[in-house]
Amino acid sequence: QVQLVESGGGLVQAGGSLRLSCAASGRTFSSYAMGWFRQAPGKEREFVAAIYRSGISIFYADSVKGRFTISRDNAKNTVYLQMNSLKPEDTAVYYCAAAEFNSGLSRLEYEYPYWGQGTQVTVSS
Repeated sequence: QVQLVESGGGLVQAGGSLRLSCAASGRTFSSYAMGWFRQAPGKEREFVAAIYRSGISIFYADSVKGRFTISRDNAKNTVYLQMNSLKPEDTAVYYCAAAEFNSGLSRLEYEYPYWGQGTQVTVSS
């Protein structure tokens, strides 16, 4: 198993930036594909971005493409989400998730068995 702890959330003005981190402990971090999801008030949790074990494959939701960047540092057991040009509609609790895919990535929440507790991101207009 792997344990995940997110950090880096906060309050930022529209147009600003934040970097989220997700620190992993437990089994070998590099064997997991990592994903970021978010859940806004009154809405279902949605996919944001995912990165494969080696970082060679990356997916983004269309809503964040060009503004957010996912990356990972396997030596530090950490995955990051750099969020630029933030908009009020990016306000949500952001979760990182892990899965041991044999190949490829997934945008599907139910395919990730391991989750962090979430970190709040609030973007003011």
